[in-house]
Amino acid sequence: MMEIPGLGPFLLTLKLAGVTIMVLLILGTPLAWWLARTRSRLKMPMEAIVALPLVLPPTVIGFYLLIVLGPQGFIGGPWMSLTGSALTFTFTGLVVASVLYSLPFVVQPLQNAFESIGDAPLEAAWVSGARPLDAFFTVAVPLARRGYITAAVLGFAHTLGEFGVILMVGGNIPGETRVISIAIYDHVETMAYSEAHAMSAILLVFSFIVLLGVYTTNRRWRPL
Repeated sequence: MMEIPGLGPFLLTLKLAGVTIMVLLILGTPLAWWLARTRSRLKMPMEAIVALPLVLPPTVIGFYLLIVLGPQGFIGGPWMSLTGSALTFTFTGLVVASVLYSLPFVVQPLQNAFESIGDAPLEAAWVSGARPLDAFFTVAVPLARRGYITAAVLGFAHTLGEFGVILMVGGNIPGETRVISIAIYDHVETMAYSEAHAMSAILLVFSFIVLLGVYTTNRRWRPL
């Protein structure tokens, strides 16, 4: 049976992107909701922190994550004490790094979606006797479904293409941290262009299909 070039790194990349998006949607939803509704003075500083990965070079983020998640870091140190293993150069470390690096691609679309809802639908739910949490899940979340789709796809696609942060935090360990972007770079560096082309083509076609599906779905849900 012929082996598909790059299948291992591609599957690992899909796994990383899937786990990252699940974590980001869980953590990003309350953060985006707070940013959309709050009048606190902390809103703008928090928005700036969320947006930092958009402007900082990936190697800068990766460098500081390498320190923080390392055995001597304030996150990596306690993790090492509890589990007996390091966070860096592991799949778990990649998830942590990917969550932080893709944060704005999930939080900002969700925040925009929540802001576009306005107060009227929520006030109507409250008047009808719904509790704030019930109103959030039965009114706000369904009305923000396009924002959720956009956030999930942008975060997923961004994770697929990560390179600098992944290389700094995870290195290049086959089966553990060697995602498809690292594998493509390795093949190009060794002049193995046919393998690099095969992997790039897989990623290109997959990304196009995902984006096409999202645009099609959003168009069907567009109000008349």
